[in-house]
Amino acid sequence: MNQCTHQKVIKNKLGLLELSKELGNVSRACHIFGYSRDSFYRFKKLYEEHGEAGLQEVSRKKPNLKNRVPIEIEEAVVKFALEEPGYGQFRVSNELKKKGIFVSSQGIRNIWIRNKLNTMSLRLKALEEKVAKEGGILTEKQLRALEKQKAQKEAHGEIETLFPGYLGAQDTYFVGTIKGVGKIYQQTFIDTYSKVSLCKLYDRKNALVAADLLNDKVIPFFEEQEIKLLRMLTDRGSEYRGNKEQHEYELYCAVEEIEHSCTKAYSPQSNGICERLHRTIQQEFYNVAFRSKIYKTIEELQKDLDHWLEKYNNERTHQGKHCLGETPMGCFNRDRHLAKQKMIGYNTADSDAERELSDSLLESCVAAKPEVE
Repeated sequence: MNQCTHQKVIKNKLGLLELSKELGNVSRACHIFGYSRDSFYRFKKLYEEHGEAGLQEVSRKKPNLKNRVPIEIEEAVVKFALEEPGYGQFRVSNELKKKGIFVSSQGIRNIWIRNKLNTMSLRLKALEEKVAKEGGILTEKQLRALEKQKAQKEAHGEIETLFPGYLGAQDTYFVGTIKGVGKIYQQTFIDTYSKVSLCKLYDRKNALVAADLLNDKVIPFFEEQEIKLLRMLTDRGSEYRGNKEQHEYELYCAVEEIEHSCTKAYSPQSNGICERLHRTIQQEFYNVAFRSKIYKTIEELQKDLDHWLEKYNNERTHQGKHCLGETPMGCFNRDRHLAKQKMIGYNTADSDAERELSDSLLESCVAAKPEVE
């Protein structure tokens, strides 16, 4: 019952007491307000003893501890929930019967609710906390349950990322068609931990331009920050996926020692972090830019896009999981030490040789491929 309702109840009871004084007739006052004489005298006694506070509604609902299972049974249920976090309440009830512990399925659920274990995610979270605290070894079933939850998170767009450079996401975005310029495609990169974003515009969509974004913007950025990019996540488009011995993007990732993985088929939400960035760029940049300026070349649009990305990375606060109200670059600089704590080596002595090999690879691919109109 909220405060407003409490005031209304007290006001009615006070009105009953006042009306009985004015009329000098308790029965008539009770008839008007709809209370019994017994309630009137009870209200009068409470008001005389405690004032208005005595007229508040007092909840008589109290937990009946006699109906609860013994504490040792409750502890056994909680222990079993952590041993088998993937089991439901009916199966847990049946499994406990084999051990001589008889608790109904609803009783199992009530125990889970009291101990905040009523969902599988809560039970897995409690299991992780217990292992981290006590240092135990997980069973095969517990590992399967944790892996299943991890797969479900990834399928719903939740990406496991531990520090800047741990995982980058890349996607292609069709900007539109400009008269005199033609079709414009945007290659988008975002660091999934810090949300630092890098983009480049092209007039085509193929594996060569996808690799060019990494070579021209992404890898130089991480080299400048002295952090190695470990993994890349992309969709299953032809510009990212192909024969690893001939595909330009796959070859470039292999040369730079970047582990490349693709999203699950028919699950575009797995790479939803890029889709959300595309929506932000469309709303905050393209919708404004195309209404305020006429672009005649891709280079002009790229210049304005770079200016907007500079503000996005360094000035615009982000509400992401790790940013917590900081700018993407602020988050990147704050947690860059985590990469070094995880023993992520970055051999600067070999970086120049790798860059030369990557550049020569791209040049050979450009020379081998005819230019697409």
